[in-house]
Amino acid sequence: MTIVENDEGYLTKSLDGLRVLDFSTTIAGPHCTRMLADLGAEVIKIEPAEGEMMRTRPPVRNRCSTAFGQLNVGKKSLTLDLKSAEGAEVVRRLVPTADILVENFRPGVMQRLRLDYASLRGLNPRLIYCSISGYGQTGPSAGLPAYAPVIHAASGYDMAHLAYQAGRSRPDYCGIYTADVLSGVYAFGAIGAALHQRHHSGEGQHIDVSMLEAMLSLTLNEVQWAQFKVQPTARPMFGPVETSDGYVMVAIASEKTFQSLMQVIGRPEWVSDPRFAKYSDRRENWAALMDGVEDWSRRVTTEQCLAALNEKGVPSSAYRTVEQALADPQLAHRGALAEVEDGGGTFKVVNLPFRMSGAKVAAVKRVSTLGEHTRGYLKEAGLSEAEIAAFAG
Repeated sequence: MTIVENDEGYLTKSLDGLRVLDFSTTIAGPHCTRMLADLGAEVIKIEPAEGEMMRTRPPVRNRCSTAFGQLNVGKKSLTLDLKSAEGAEVVRRLVPTADILVENFRPGVMQRLRLDYASLRGLNPRLIYCSISGYGQTGPSAGLPAYAPVIHAASGYDMAHLAYQAGRSRPDYCGIYTADVLSGVYAFGAIGAALHQRHHSGEGQHIDVSMLEAMLSLTLNEVQWAQFKVQPTARPMFGPVETSDGYVMVAIASEKTFQSLMQVIGRPEWVSDPRFAKYSDRRENWAALMDGVEDWSRRVTTEQCLAALNEKGVPSSAYRTVEQALADPQLAHRGALAEVEDGGGTFKVVNLPFRMSGAKVAAVKRVSTLGEHTRGYLKEAGLSEAEIAAFAG
């Protein structure tokens, strides 16, 4: 039986039994806690009575956002006014039952609410408290407002990316919030490490995730080049190769793939051509090499181009839209998409990109309605029927 088949079978989830208090909003924190929920943790999403801002992001059907659902499926919903003494007290009563707390407010907000790690650790020494912020919890930039596009610019990532765009001098616009997703993944990994440490020590701890540092981690070569003088050299730039009806990406990452590509394009003599014979030669003559590749590729369709490249083992792909990528049979085979339900109907979300042979990894099938579990958690916190009714009022 394959791992994929196991995933939908009899297996339990690896984080079953863990409870998470989720104060996070928008993308970074919710992405982290959605991963925890997919692995079986009970994630209690704590929101104001009007709900967090992502609930209004399109697509919206019957007042239900699928963008919100993608990030929050499988979580319980508890509505509280954290600025009220009563709301903060409910949190403090739930903290002793929690294993993990995640928040991504600007540094200082949770402290003002007296819900910061220092205030809560006495209630639960085993609590793993994860804070995600733009620049980290302390330091000269800690209090600055930060959204993903700002962090992309501040980290050097945008200018590093621009350096690879020949003839360009203006940085790109930002439409995909890489810093948010990346920070959520780093938070997820740090929480896993803290859980392992707690298993041995019995103690929780505070995790401080910086979006700035997360983005900086993507500039591996550039971090080194910024420290040492490096002789400028032309560098192979992987980019679109034109076909008769579109574009493909071709990555020549080894001598074998270079030699195979030369066979595909009908230029076997270029394997020994002084311009291309060695990697260093190809690097200096990259534009001429790719011009030769396009002399061939422009005479064939994208489908024909990929068939020829795949036959010779040359890494390649068509440039696809997300809609086209979602229809890939490979994703269907992997169970990469899960169908979930909210008040507007059904839609698909992306499952976690890994499978485990001994645990189930999959999204829960339903998105909770706003405040759906409030009454139950208030009762667990010890509130009387009259106090619960006052909350509802």
